[in-house]
Amino acid sequence: MFRIRNVVYPTDFSTFSTHAYFHAVNLAEANGASLTVLYVFSPSGKTAPAVERAYWLEQLETIRPSNEEIPVTHVLLEGDPATEIVRFAEESGADVVVLGTHGRSCDERDLLGSTAARVMQDAPCAVMVVKLPKAAIPVSRPDVAVTAQF
Repeated sequence: MFRIRNVVYPTDFSTFSTHAYFHAVNLAEANGASLTVLYVFSPSGKTAPAVERAYWLEQLETIRPSNEEIPVTHVLLEGDPATEIVRFAEESGADVVVLGTHGRSCDERDLLGSTAARVMQDAPCAVMVVKLPKAAIPVSRPDVAVTAQF
């Protein structure tokens, strides 16, 4: 039997990621699992890295399930998103990674998005890739969408 104890939800704060969030929370809730909300950032060079890190950590910590019984952890990493997600999943003993995709075309990398495709290929655990329904319209300001939907 496949037991889910640790759900990892990587986000890029887009509408695509937000949609995957609800699947991650549902999995955690249905299985009595913990939820790790993960963001991997790359410093822009426009702002001091410490300032950027503080900003992203603040954004990350706003993502919390309404069910307070779900243990939630927030993790901020720096580097290449796919590499860091896979590394974290392995080191944390994740049972499943739930992430959104921006996929738009028939090419596998484009269909899943390069990050989602790499995580699926390299992750040491199950990976659930969630796409927006066809009728859904992505929000043009994802930073607003995330804080508004939680």
